[in-house]
Amino acid sequence: MLSLARKMFGSANDRKIKPMRKSVERINALEPQMQALSDEELKAKTAAFRERLDKGETLDDLLEEAFAVVREGSVRALGMRHFDVQLIGGMVLHKGAIAEMRTGEGKTLVATLAVYLNALAGKGVHVITVNDYLASRDAEWMGKLYGFLGMTTGTIVHGLNDGERKAAYACDITYGTNNEFGFDYLRDNMKYSLDQMAQRGHAYAIVDEVDSILIDEARTPLIISGPTDDRSELYRTINDLIPNLNDETDIELDEKQRSVIFTEEGMEKMERMLEETGMLEGNLWDPQNVSIVHHSNQALRAHKLFHRDKQYLMKDGQVMLVDEFTGRMMEGRRLSEGLHQAIEAKEGVDIKPENQTLASITFQNYFRLYNKLAGMTGTAITEAAEFADIYKLEVFQLPTNKPIQRIDDDDVVYRVASAKYQEIVKEVRDARSKGQPILLGTASIEKSEIISTLLTQAKIPHKVLNARHHEQEAEIIADAGLPGAVTVATNMAGRGTDIQLGGNLEMRLWKAVDAFKEKHGRDPSREEEEAMEAEIKTEIQAGKKEALDAGGLFVLGTERHESRRIDNQLRGRTGRQGDPGKSKFFISVEDDLMRVFAADRLNSIMKSLGIKEDEGITHPWMNKAIETSQKKIEERNFEIRKNVLKYDDVINDQRKAIFEQRREFMNAGQVTEEVTDMRHDIIDEWVEEAMPEKAFAEQWDVEGLTETLKNELGLDLPIAEWASEEGVANAEIAERVRKASDDAFEQKVKLAGADQIRNVEKQVLLQVLDSKWRNHLQQIDQLRSVIHLRSYGQRDPLNEFKEEAFKLFNELLSTLRHEVTRILMNIRITPPSDEAQRAAARARDEEALAAARASILSRENLRETHLNPDTGDNEMTPDVVEGPNDPHDGPPLHQAEDDWSQTPRNAACPCGSGKKYKHCHGSLSPAGTQRA
Repeated sequence: MLSLARKMFGSANDRKIKPMRKSVERINALEPQMQALSDEELKAKTAAFRERLDKGETLDDLLEEAFAVVREGSVRALGMRHFDVQLIGGMVLHKGAIAEMRTGEGKTLVATLAVYLNALAGKGVHVITVNDYLASRDAEWMGKLYGFLGMTTGTIVHGLNDGERKAAYACDITYGTNNEFGFDYLRDNMKYSLDQMAQRGHAYAIVDEVDSILIDEARTPLIISGPTDDRSELYRTINDLIPNLNDETDIELDEKQRSVIFTEEGMEKMERMLEETGMLEGNLWDPQNVSIVHHSNQALRAHKLFHRDKQYLMKDGQVMLVDEFTGRMMEGRRLSEGLHQAIEAKEGVDIKPENQTLASITFQNYFRLYNKLAGMTGTAITEAAEFADIYKLEVFQLPTNKPIQRIDDDDVVYRVASAKYQEIVKEVRDARSKGQPILLGTASIEKSEIISTLLTQAKIPHKVLNARHHEQEAEIIADAGLPGAVTVATNMAGRGTDIQLGGNLEMRLWKAVDAFKEKHGRDPSREEEEAMEAEIKTEIQAGKKEALDAGGLFVLGTERHESRRIDNQLRGRTGRQGDPGKSKFFISVEDDLMRVFAADRLNSIMKSLGIKEDEGITHPWMNKAIETSQKKIEERNFEIRKNVLKYDDVINDQRKAIFEQRREFMNAGQVTEEVTDMRHDIIDEWVEEAMPEKAFAEQWDVEGLTETLKNELGLDLPIAEWASEEGVANAEIAERVRKASDDAFEQKVKLAGADQIRNVEKQVLLQVLDSKWRNHLQQIDQLRSVIHLRSYGQRDPLNEFKEEAFKLFNELLSTLRHEVTRILMNIRITPPSDEAQRAAARARDEEALAAARASILSRENLRETHLNPDTGDNEMTPDVVEGPNDPHDGPPLHQAEDDWSQTPRNAACPCGSGKKYKHCHGSLSPAGTQRA
């Protein structure tokens, strides 16, 4: 009935797309009009659109005409015309939704429609890709179109300096990776002036491979960190103890949940071994041993949950993490909380120190900063619920430009892996014999190398694409469509390059030109290059026909992945643009997915049916059972990500408050009012604490308050006298202290100059805010790692976390007020450097020097002068003083010179300046000249 209803009324997705087809018709009707325009007239449309926006029209009003302009611009600048379904994709992206498009349908070109339209608003459009190669390629490729239409394009990749980043973000359109955009946001919120910030807001973003970035990497926070103390010996010592544990009695391993813990017996054994090393003092559960317990747990995880060539690989003596979804190395990415160090200890390589978090944010919360967010991918519908729940993004499935001819065979299930591998080799040999290109998909580097070994033993030529060979990625994929080519790949998500039957023209031409240069020692002429291109095109066409006649690309999955999306991405590599193709998965009960989730039940069923070890079974029910297992895993992973987000939302609210406050401080001309309020607030707190409102005067802690004010603010006030006055209240005392602090600070302003003090106030406020925020993040990390223990007391860990995090945030604000007030009240005054002030000081000095000459015989007092050894100019400058005292306190500047006449020239000057006598009052002779 459901199928019949779909045929009669269309699916829900069809009904969402139907209204867009009318817009497509109107865009097509505009095509002749756009074709009649000259290049300059077409380019002038951009300025005309912007004028119309300024006059009140909306982007929606411009959509159809703007899309027609982009389509015609693309034909002229790129030689590519948008298909009708691509126009629909552009509308979906403009709506702020996700466009699911099959592989090979041209997502890169689709994005140009929505990018151009939204860039007209002048607020900047961000296009996010999964790696630097794609960001640079797409920016250069599509930048030709944007440049043709009068727009600027920038690229954010690793290694740019601040100036280059700022220039890239100032462009109409900016391409870059999710990591770079996220880190730039964090870096911007560590700067000390708005001029230094690179990003100019978050108006609109299109995320390519949106499922990979917003789903697969959602749990991975971006962290800017600084190194902590080196604890290499601790990691190594604990690591050496782990192999002594018994897997049966000392640990509990749960592969489904990817968790491992010590049993009670294992903990006792670990405690004994730690005592023998001399590392443990007292009981393992004593507070001072918390760190040892933590690192013991991390070492256990490193040994039992993280395996070489699966979760990581070794390269140049370093532990390089591998992205389980794309099979790529994640350079620069490290596991936190000592886990990466534990893996380094296990592998016996140099251990880098742990890092302290300076700033962090998850991709989930970064991308929710955008006013409008859109995405595109080949596989999103399986995660539609998560996109809707977390990001409020709707998923639209776009029809293909040409009908799909791919054949998806049922899975073949074997009892043992060896039988599966034998059948895979046989399938590859058969397909290759008829000239069919084959792509074998694996779920890990380890499995891809097993397949490679078997193919080598069978003398089948092949290429391997995994994190070990990622440098040759583009070349390997370019040749994967040649007749009879065999390619083994670890996952195929986010590769950004299509497998083209017959070969890739661009790559073949590039290699041919290189070969020509090597042979002839020069670049080919235009005619020679055109001849090479024509010859290669002929070869590609012949190769494509041969591959198509053999059935198109054969995608052979060697096992199922935890996520249906990854399997669908692998399948999507074949059957592009209406080409024929075939996909088939070979599975064994010993595969990781089956072993963990369905091994016993499935094995017993196959045995009861009399299936032999070397026999495969194929049935739609098997496909359904496997899909059900994958759905359960996806649902579990969704709940994990959702739970992580709930915790991160708590800190995210605080992060936004701090970052917004920081921006306000930087944007403000001065922060005197805020600093004064902080000082008054902290004084009120101290007075309230020492002199509670309902306490008797005899109960007031007068001495404590006096000492606090002296130590913290440098104020020596007669609190005892004030407190003994008849009828005085604590509010009046607080008012007097506030006034005294204001007067003391005003003296500093007069001494150093208002401009300098205002600048110091802002810098101190921002620096203290950053310092306290870093400490707060560290406390939050520690709180999050232990808060789950509250569940043993029948308390909800999330609610407990919210309460504790709120308390810590209030404590941050309190210590911020205290620290800013203390530093500013005890600050070292910087000498005035303004030229006008210096000139005035010299004039005063010269006047003082003249007076000294006139009165030297009568032993008149001398004013302090500082002789500049470079110019001979006398400069009067206030001394730089640390602490609460006025710079003129202490020994008076005016003393009779009779008292100093016998002072040794290298001794300290009696005036109290801290300088040698010969450089101070001893620097002037009776005639006013400098002594030798």
